[in-house]
Amino acid sequence: MLKVLVPVDGSSNSLHAVRHILSEFRRNPAIDIHLLNVQPPFSGNVTRWIDRKTINEAHVEASELALQPTRQILDEVSVPYSVHLAVGAKASSIAEFAQQLQCDHIVIGTARKNSLMRTIEGSVTNKLLELTTVPVIAVAGDSPSTWQRYGIQLGVGGGLAWLLVAALE
Repeated sequence: MLKVLVPVDGSSNSLHAVRHILSEFRRNPAIDIHLLNVQPPFSGNVTRWIDRKTINEAHVEASELALQPTRQILDEVSVPYSVHLAVGAKASSIAEFAQQLQCDHIVIGTARKNSLMRTIEGSVTNKLLELTTVPVIAVAGDSPSTWQRYGIQLGVGGGLAWLLVAALE
């Protein structure tokens, strides 16, 4: 049986990966699907004042919320799957789970960003490729906006516009 890890974060890009694995499952129902949601750890300032149980409950709640659209898609067509939750850095957690579960490959949805934006913002997919020996299938997400296609994110573009206005005054 083919064992596949699908990282899910609730984004439309991760849903592209889920739809991809669903089409694979229709061709080959002998796929063991493992969904993984990775939550970022709380800072030391938060963990110092909040008990472990409350923190764990917050991670589980956030994970359930992120997994809800994916579970709905798979449940509607009665596709079996297992759910896993991790807390930590996304790429390293995905790589560790893939190894622990002895997955045959990882299917990850990825944003369509240009190389400059992937470098500036960081890319979970790029980092995952550096960390894992498990084959990775990257499923392209939604088309980028015109601004994103040319490397100008709204935040970066807004900041540049503000600097330009300030310089002209």
